[in-house]
Formats: sequence, C-alpha cells, structure tokens
Amino acid sequence: MKQTILRKPWLVLLTLLLAAPLARAAFDHHHTAWDALLEKHVVLIGAGNASQVNYAGFQADRAALRAYLDALSAVTEAEYQQWSSPRQLAFLINAYNAFTVELILTRYPDLRSIRDLGTLFRSPWKQPFFTLLGAERHLDNIEHDLIRAPGAFDDPRIHAAVNCAAIGCPMLREEAYAADRLEAQLEDGLRRFLADRGRNRLDAERKTLLVSKIFEWYKGDFEQGHQGMTSLGATFARYADALGDTPQEREAIRRGGLRVRYLDYDWGLNATGG
Repeated sequence: MKQTILRKPWLVLLTLLLAAPLARAAFDHHHTAWDALLEKHVVLIGAGNASQVNYAGFQADRAALRAYLDALSAVTEAEYQQWSSPRQLAFLINAYNAFTVELILTRYPDLRSIRDLGTLFRSPWKQPFFTLLGAERHLDNIEHDLIRAPGAFDDPRIHAAVNCAAIGCPMLREEAYAADRLEAQLEDGLRRFLADRGRNRLDAERKTLLVSKIFEWYKGDFEQGHQGMTSLGATFARYADALGDTPQEREAIRRGGLRVRYLDYDWGLNATGG
C-alpha cells in the first residue's frame, strides 16, 4: 500500500508531461481571427479589384492582431512540416500580410510609405522583428526564402497574394487565405489584380500592354510553366478576360505580339485615411 501511494505523484507528473504537447490548441487553419480583422478593416475599391486598409481600425484592434501573430509564432518547424502544401502556403501568405500590417502599426500614422520604416543600410523588408517557425525572421524571409524557395510551391500567383502595404501592390484580400479554398483564392487574386486598371491595362491604340513592375521584377516566376505560363505573353493570354475590356482587346492579348511597358510603382501607403 505504501509503495502504491509513493508512486502516484510520479504517475501524475508523467501524465502531465505526456499531455503537455496536447494542451496547446491545434492551429486554426481557417485563420478565423485574421479573417475577422480583414473583413472589418479592409475596404474594397475599384470595383473590388483593389483595396485600402483602415490602419486606424487595426490599431484599435491591436490586441487581437497580436494574439493572431502570437498564434503564428507558436507554430514549430516540426508542426509546419507535417502540414499539406496548401496549408503551408496559406499560413505563409497570411503571416506575411499580418506581420506587414504590424510593421506599419509600429509608426502609424506618422509615415507615408512602408519604405519610411527602412534605413540607409537596411530595407524594411530585411529588418527582423518577429519569430516564425522557431527562428527570428524578416518579411523577405517569408516571401523569398520560404514562399519562393525553388521547389517549395513554384506558383507565380503568390505575387498577387502577398501585400507590401503600398498602393502599387496587389490588393490586401478582404479575407484570410485558407487551404480548403486556396486554389480559388490565388486564381481570383491574380485575375482581380490584372483587372485593376490603375495597375494593368491595354493601350490598344499603341498596341502596348501597360503592366505592373511586379511582372518585370518577377518575370522569371511567370516563365516557369505553372498552368502553362511559360512567358509573360502566355500569362497575359491566359488572363486576357481580366486584362482586356472588350472582346477585341481580349483577342489581341490572346494573339500576343504586343509591346510591354512597365508602369511606375506607387510606394504610397495603401491607407484609407480613416
């Protein structure tokens, strides 16, 4: 009887140790908290093909944002590696966008551009300020070292999904990315970006496509063959319905042979001002 009593504390301790990893709630792959913040603070403009961000509203909900960021940071590398590819990519896109909002809030409203947060020697995208997958990270780590790593996802549509808080950037989506609808979201995101005439349009008279510098900076990503996109021309042809305004324009884009000119990039903050 005495021996049994002495063993009980050890059994309790062992049970607690074994149960500890299970005590933390499973990661929410629907990104419900981030989804709610986006629905509340992202304002659609331009017929729904662009958006502005109510950073003042995010600032008021800073505690909720930080709670979501903490949930992202709590994910371990081992846990991440067990996920499906769509879950991984949705996680990384949401992390990039949410930490970008947090970076803006570190000085908002006293900035006109995300570039105001950089220094002479380091861009804002290379400043470590958060932890992700067990390591100290900066935004470029997420985009270039994780999302764009060769063989990881190889999907150029991510360039219409990650948002750099600039007017020239593709819109911040009004909902969180989630694995169960990721394919549709990526497809919709690129179509909406190409349908945004402030960033992409056809000058039919001059037979010239005026497109975002994103297509110049990441041209190689759009030439890797994803869904038949082996060149910029093939990419624009695939999305001719979004890029052209009339049947004639769309047919001209599908035929190809158009000149391409890259528009100046607007680095102004994508804020509502509200």
